[in-house]
Parts: sequence; structure tokens; C-alpha cells
Amino acid sequence: MDTVLIPPRVTDHSSPFDLDDDASYQRWRAWKLAQRPARAEDLVVDVADPRDLTAAEHAALVDRIQRANMALYRSPVTAADKDLPRALGAQLGLLRLDANWLADEDGISSIAVSDRSDDRGGFIPYTDRAIRWHTDGYYHPEGRRIRGMILHCVRPAASGGVNGLLDHELAYIALRDAAPAHVRALMQADAMTIPARADDDGVARAAQSGPVFAVDADGSLHMRYTARTRSIEWKADAATRAAVAALEALLAGSPWILRTRLEPGMGLVGHNVLHDRSGFEDDPARPRLLYRARFLDRVALPAAPPWR
Repeated sequence: MDTVLIPPRVTDHSSPFDLDDDASYQRWRAWKLAQRPARAEDLVVDVADPRDLTAAEHAALVDRIQRANMALYRSPVTAADKDLPRALGAQLGLLRLDANWLADEDGISSIAVSDRSDDRGGFIPYTDRAIRWHTDGYYHPEGRRIRGMILHCVRPAASGGVNGLLDHELAYIALRDAAPAHVRALMQADAMTIPARADDDGVARAAQSGPVFAVDADGSLHMRYTARTRSIEWKADAATRAAVAALEALLAGSPWILRTRLEPGMGLVGHNVLHDRSGFEDDPARPRLLYRARFLDRVALPAAPPWR
């Protein structure tokens, strides 16, 4: 993972995510697969203090994010400092926090098991139950796409709480290789709808329809997905059903899935990749605590890869 590989150069108007541009896709695919991490450890960068990266630490994180859309950092900083995700994000160009309704007042979410009497109670990130595959903010409108994220561990659970990670660009490759029709179906503007959420005051969030795969204005690939079977409506056509089934099969056993358990001082930083979480058991004296920061930005790469 430390060898710098140069992405293939293509024309300014080409895109590996254009289903009619197979030549660009094949060049990008070869580059992507040549440098994908074989194990979670390949993503790890040791940093002295995530709040104040050295030039070498910054470069190592950016290198992994450019290759795999994510990096894992490991540090001796284990104190409960909520400024850490914000400070780390700012150094990587992640500035626009998504201040969602369950986040704390500073926009950073404290992920811990929560009593059901508060607003967070019952929402699955705030329980000890397993979380199925998803990308963050899949229920947001297009204007609030979550492009960057940081998940920082203050205290792990007594047991469990393992994260599965899958680069969404690798998911795209697997589906396109299986059948380009799968990608075409998942790029439909009405492929996936999250129904409206109501509260005591009425509609708290309007229904949100959108694609699973979309290409941002800068040419990067964005993914919006949840494996939930409730509170989701898939487009009722044969192509979408086949594509969703293929994606579910991929997530059930792809060799490209990486698994890791964040320990104190460790964190995940990068783009909005696919991830899940196993169930866990807490130590009541030292309950699990992670900080989550979600951003509307992507990581500021030193130079956009030529295919984008």
C-alpha cells in the first residue's frame, strides 16, 4: 500500500462511470484493482495526534483514501475529545458538517447505547444491535449528500462491534462486471425511495427518492444504499429487482470486504463507503463510545485523478 501508483490518464471528457465508455472503464478498473487493499491493516496509518498531523501522516492518509476511498488511523490519543474529529477533518478538507437532528449541538454525534426515553432511543446506531450494510445519510436529499465521514473510537465495547468495510467503487466494479444493466438500473433517479418519516408534529422528513449510484459534478462516484427491508421502497421493475439481488449477494460474501474493530484512539476517515457493524456487549462501567462526523465534502486530494 505504500508504493504510489499513478492512475491511467484518459481524456478530459471520459469517465469510468459512463456505461457507454468501456475503454475508460477498463483502464480505470485495472488501476483500481491493482492497488486495492488486501486486508484492513493495509489501510492503517499510525499518527501521533490526529488533531495535528505531520506532513508525512497527512500524505499517508490521503494516499490510502485516494486508493481505497478510506483510511484507518491509529493513535495514542484516547481522551474523550469531541474536537478531534472536527480538527482531523479540517486538515483533510472536510469542513461542512452535516448537523443532522440526532447529532450533538456541535454537529458531532456521540454514538453510544441510549435510553429509549430520549430522541435517540430505538434508532439502531444508538443500540447494541447489529447494523446492516449502508452508506451514511441514504435518506438525505441530493443537496445534502454525505461525501465524507470520520468515525473515531474513544471506548470499544467489551466484545463485538466489528465493522465491515467495502469501497463503493469496488461494489460498482463487481456489479458492472456481472451485468452493466445492474448499474444502469441502480442509476435510475427513482431506484430507491425512503418513505417520509412522521413525528408528533407531522412530517419530520419528506420521502426521498434517488439513485443508488450517482456521479457528482466533479466526476466522482457517490453511493446511496441501505440493506434495510423496512422503511424503504425499491422501484418495482425487473431490472431493479435483479440489481438489488446482485448487490445483496455481493454484500453477503465479497472477498473485497474488509473487517476491523476500532480500538481506543483509532478511527475511520474518508469517503462515504459501504459499512456495517456487528452487535456488541457493553461493559456498564466503560460503555462503548464513538464520535461520528459526517460531511458534505469529499477529502481534498492533492490532484484529482485524471479520470475524474
